[in-house]
Amino acid sequence: MPALTWDHTEDIALELFEKHPDTDPLAVRFTDLHKWITELPDFKDDPSKSTEGKLEAIQMAWYEEYKEA
Repeated sequence: MPALTWDHTEDIALELFEKHPDTDPLAVRFTDLHKWITELPDFKDDPSKSTEGKLEAIQMAWYEEYKEA
C-alpha cells in the first residue's frame, strides 16, 4: 500500500476498522483518533497537519465501515 496521508480518508478508515473492529468510531475522542492514525504503519504524513475536519471525515468513513460489519 502506498504511504497514507491525511487526504486518504477511506484508506485510513479501512485500516482503523481492521485494527479496531469492535470499536464504535463515534465513541473515540479526536485525541485518541489522531494517535491511532499516526501510529498506522503506512501513515507517513506530518501529524501536525491534521484538522478537526479531516479527523471527522475519517471518523465518519470508519463509522460507515463499522455499521456495515
